[in-house]
Amino acid sequence: MFSWEGILNLVVILGVILFSMVLHELAHGLVAYWLGDDTAKDDGRLTLNPAKHIDPVMSILVPVLLYMSGGPIFGGAKPVPVDTRNLKFGAWGMALVAIAGPLTNFLIALVSFLIGYWTGWLNMPGIVGLIFTELVLVNLGFGIFNLIPIPPLDGSRVLYALAPDAVREGMEKFEKIGIIVVMILVIVFPSVISTIMLGGIQGMLTGFYWLVGVPV
Repeated sequence: MFSWEGILNLVVILGVILFSMVLHELAHGLVAYWLGDDTAKDDGRLTLNPAKHIDPVMSILVPVLLYMSGGPIFGGAKPVPVDTRNLKFGAWGMALVAIAGPLTNFLIALVSFLIGYWTGWLNMPGIVGLIFTELVLVNLGFGIFNLIPIPPLDGSRVLYALAPDAVREGMEKFEKIGIIVVMILVIVFPSVISTIMLGGIQGMLTGFYWLVGVPV
């Protein structure tokens, strides 16, 4: 049974997740639009309206299950539609569209950390401290998870731009089942995923504290 404190924590975390995912997907769509593709705009995805971006499984169910299991929290939203034929710079244009999402999450984490650190809100007990802590941790988790180079995660788009044609063909075929493979890895090997995620989060937090002159 959840306590009232546990329910409040879950509500705050889900709010942070939805906020972070909306900005992540909006970043994809905006960069695609700036590079010449109107598909996301025409589909109504250049918006802050969460209803346009939420995927019931990846946006809500997966983060809730991870929260309940005590693991690092991450998830996803409905992918922003992109027509690569319209993008400038070909595969590199798609890589820019893809990397915009994780970079947005890292920026949210950094700004939240700096504001929280300088104001003292990061270590404040209660809901304020929880909000700033989760803004940092959830966004670091999202950014790191999405950089895993498995199609259709964002990191695979960067790998695709760098890969030779033979590898690209294999990645295109794999992408049809890629999200299933990702879910299997999360469910079957949670400790491995957690180790990777926690290592990445700790490394970036060390860098954040270094920026403000605090050795870790």
